[in-house]
Amino acid sequence: MKAATVGILGRPFWPAVLVSLALWALVVPVPAQAGQAVILSTTTSTQDSGLLDMLVPMFEKQTGATVKVISVGTGQALALAAKGEADVALVHAPDSEKQYVADGLLVNRRLVMHNDFFIAGPADDPAKLKGMESAVEAMKRIAEAKAPFASRGDNSGTHQLEKKLWAEAKTSPSGAWYLSTGQGMGATLGIASEKKAYVLTDRATFLAFKKRVQLVPLVERDRILLNIYSVLEPNAGKFPRVNVAGGKAFADFMVSKEVQEVIRIFGVDKFGEPLFFPDAGKREEAL
Repeated sequence: MKAATVGILGRPFWPAVLVSLALWALVVPVPAQAGQAVILSTTTSTQDSGLLDMLVPMFEKQTGATVKVISVGTGQALALAAKGEADVALVHAPDSEKQYVADGLLVNRRLVMHNDFFIAGPADDPAKLKGMESAVEAMKRIAEAKAPFASRGDNSGTHQLEKKLWAEAKTSPSGAWYLSTGQGMGATLGIASEKKAYVLTDRATFLAFKKRVQLVPLVERDRILLNIYSVLEPNAGKFPRVNVAGGKAFADFMVSKEVQEVIRIFGVDKFGEPLFFPDAGKREEAL
């Protein structure tokens, strides 16, 4: 039997190394593995804008892993990750995200990027919103005029903000003028255009669909309309079947310098302006 190597203090060397390696393995994540699937739950805007069409192949090429994208409303995307049914979430509903973190279901929330929401509508603007500075007052005017309004109605980040705006306007929208689509942002923009309705939209999806719809931005740049995207990971202690390494690898990828540079210029060549602004390492208060 071969003797263990002896260190300078005369003690066996290999057992100590093995213990150190075992402890290291407990705290250092294993990189994403080639061929292994990473389940990403995300909002429809990251898909509809075309951003994921660029970033997912980059990640797959770098890691050899494959990404399965589940593109739904942010509420559902967060719920999937918070049940351990996704390995990582890329979403835009800060209040809900923070609650899941407080509940211990999701961890390591990091800012990725932002753009903004605005209220769009038909060019003839029947409720006379153009020039208004307050999104809350604009929503109140839409309700008073009973002008058609298309809502996603899907508990997405967009829908959550819409409900917040109605609440601050002290209005409970209902009636024939209020159209709940139950669909993603792109489809809802199409319905709003067809019905000549107002709609709350994120800028990235609107720019991507601009040539397909007859809508114009009317109320924008209000602070309440800031649209912040973050990446979060399921709590591995609660969900042992989650692909922890893959989820973390994708989250790290989204805040890497390389991807942040892609985000910084994404859309400029096609739309003349970026669809998102990179935010890795920033605090919300600084945006």
